[in-house]
Amino acid sequence: MGLKNRSGNYVKFFAYLVVIVLINVAGITLFFRVDLTGNRIYSISKASQQVVSTLSEPLTINVFFTKNLPPPHNSTERYLHDLLEEYAIYANRNFNYRFYDVSPEEGDISEKTRANQELANSYGIYPVQIQAIEKDEVKFQKAYMGLVLIHGDIIERIPTITSTDGLEYELTTAIRKLNNKVSALLSLPEKIRIKLFLSSSLNLVAPFMGLNELPKLSGKLENTVRKVNDKNYGQLEFKYLDPTKDESLEVESNKYNLMSLRWPALSGGQIQPGNGTIGLVMEYRDKAVTIPLIQVLQIPLIGRRYQMVDMNDMEEIINEGVESLIDINEDLGFLSDHGALKVSEASLVDPMGQQQDAVNNFRTLVSQNYTIKDINLKDGTIPESIDCLVIARPTEDFSDYELFQIDQFLMQGKNLALFVDAFKEVMPPKQQPFRRNPGTTYVPLNTGLEKLLEHYGIGIKKSFVMDENCYKQRVMPQFGGGEMAIYYAPLIKKVFIDSDLGFMRNIKGLVAIKISPLELVKERIKENGLNALKLFASSEKSWEMKGRIDLNPMFIRPPQSGDKEQSFPLAYILEGEFPSYFAGKPIPEKKSKNGDSEKSDEKTGAEKTPDVDLSKIEGEGERLSKGKPGKIFLMASSEMLKDNVMDENGRSPNAMFIMNVLDFLNNQEEIAVMRSKEQRFNPLDDTEAVTKTFVKSFNIAGLPVLVVLFGLLVWFRRHCRKKRIRMMFQK
Repeated sequence: MGLKNRSGNYVKFFAYLVVIVLINVAGITLFFRVDLTGNRIYSISKASQQVVSTLSEPLTINVFFTKNLPPPHNSTERYLHDLLEEYAIYANRNFNYRFYDVSPEEGDISEKTRANQELANSYGIYPVQIQAIEKDEVKFQKAYMGLVLIHGDIIERIPTITSTDGLEYELTTAIRKLNNKVSALLSLPEKIRIKLFLSSSLNLVAPFMGLNELPKLSGKLENTVRKVNDKNYGQLEFKYLDPTKDESLEVESNKYNLMSLRWPALSGGQIQPGNGTIGLVMEYRDKAVTIPLIQVLQIPLIGRRYQMVDMNDMEEIINEGVESLIDINEDLGFLSDHGALKVSEASLVDPMGQQQDAVNNFRTLVSQNYTIKDINLKDGTIPESIDCLVIARPTEDFSDYELFQIDQFLMQGKNLALFVDAFKEVMPPKQQPFRRNPGTTYVPLNTGLEKLLEHYGIGIKKSFVMDENCYKQRVMPQFGGGEMAIYYAPLIKKVFIDSDLGFMRNIKGLVAIKISPLELVKERIKENGLNALKLFASSEKSWEMKGRIDLNPMFIRPPQSGDKEQSFPLAYILEGEFPSYFAGKPIPEKKSKNGDSEKSDEKTGAEKTPDVDLSKIEGEGERLSKGKPGKIFLMASSEMLKDNVMDENGRSPNAMFIMNVLDFLNNQEEIAVMRSKEQRFNPLDDTEAVTKTFVKSFNIAGLPVLVVLFGLLVWFRRHCRKKRIRMMFQK
């Protein structure tokens, strides 16, 4: 009997072993994984899946990452391994990746490791210094933490990866950029011309300027362009021009505003007075990019010094110029007249070192995925290639013809992003002696856009939103310390953010500055069948500042009566088929620069037409009275675009919100979801004072009481059990 049981146990053991082996084989062949994180941060988004599954040419990712790094860098390496493996699951056969061993071993490094390090350096990836704590000692070591993407003949690199934040977004956008660049380069009808303007006369004064390498510049640049040309499918053409030998080139160099130098007689008359021009110009069709080759430095106590561009950076500079010329990204229109914010150019710095209306961070973030196109409504029209027009803080009146252009742009099923202020800030004049400075005044702003918006179903109230739930500014100790409430900077908490929308799902908090409330014209919305999406609102402890506006935090106080406090909507998206504001009205006349209607006459050189009543001529298709499905985003605060609100890396909730809105309006919602899924800002929900008191009391007294009650229950059950056993034996 014992032998039979033993043989049965052996049979069960071998059966279980076979099942375990089969399960492991099935696990190898039928791979699957489950991401249980809330935002699915360990699974690539649909945008990443689509990018790697549609590669048209081989893409290779070479990773150079030192092994066995101290925390937190070791987790970054593991995350990168998992991320690339996830890419490979959804990618087609054109996707490949490889990790190179660049870790030094004990003693001298091996030949293979040295070769891998030299390969990394050739791609422009160099070791960085990191901090490590070993045996209670702080040590520093050098480590490689970068990768390079090779798509066709084009190379893109991420030289330093120190964090997992935004890594998927950075990789996916880099792959998209490479894919778009390859397609654009292969379809160019003509070559990109690179012209070097370098006067040979500069060689005489170069030693006096500390530019001893200047005579070799043309040869070095030609070699660099040849190297870059090999990676850009031979679409570059280099030409060296010497204005000293050809005086006609001076006119062309002046057109590009190149650096021109003049000098007197030098070295006791051995060097005669002269002049020279230097600069690099990249041209494609009617577009041009100018690259300065000499930088002028003003050094204290030393004076003016000249410095030539670093030739090690020229390859990357030329690549950036190529990308700018061939428009590898989708176009995004920005209104450039009517006093709007200048997004396409760097903000200027005033003599006090303060940047006025600085939107450099916003411009940098937008340029990563879009090509900024300046739109001038006064002298031009909105190009057909623009699908979204951004109007940021216009301060000048729009004519009816300019409003007609905006209206018809929307009627075509395209989108508007409006960052419109309700007030215009009027800065005080310079302080006059013996006179009190009146301070900044806020004048109600009416540009004409208001009547368009009200016709579409939304309006801007002439007030600022104040909120008790606001940003708190620390006060310096010499001024009393503590915190000062900035009531005109409401803190938008997640309970007042619409998280049902995909591009808003991971936005858990915002800071609004100098923002005005919005109000819907519900009759228009209902009549036109539009959908109004409220993106976020202020808290229920908000109130309006109307009439005389004074934003000095020292003089702002919440209203004594809570009846005046309520939540105000601060950002909306309207979508649907908008009715034209100009339906049933005559088409507005375009005004000339002198204010008259444009007419053909003898002064313009055109034929003068006979007197004909053109109003009797009827036509169709001149305008759209009912629009195709489009979208309008409206937020009454241009401050949200400025550098003091948006960070340069685009990782703050404010920056993500703005960029996600632009992606949504450009039909790239999946990119928006991917960008914000790793948002680390996740504040706790607010709890009322009663709830806090209850939780605190429960932790202090409730838990001990529960332990005592549980002990009594256990004692009572044991006592009952003993009693039952005693009764059984007594019988």
